[in-house]
Amino acid sequence: MTSLKITGMTCQHCVRAATEALQAVPGVVRVEVDLASGLAQVEGSADQAALAAAVRAAGYGAEPA
Repeated sequence: MTSLKITGMTCQHCVRAATEALQAVPGVVRVEVDLASGLAQVEGSADQAALAAAVRAAGYGAEPA
């Protein structure tokens, strides 16, 4: 499992956008994004750098948690 700290999320729309961005990365099996903590838990074989890049492309900040 990979954990990412996502910054810039302010509402459930943001959570959906970040979740969809992560789910689009090849190798992702399951995604949970929590607005209150700003944490994303990602299961699968996707590379952490690819996950962070997908979140950044969606307009949010991302770094390893």
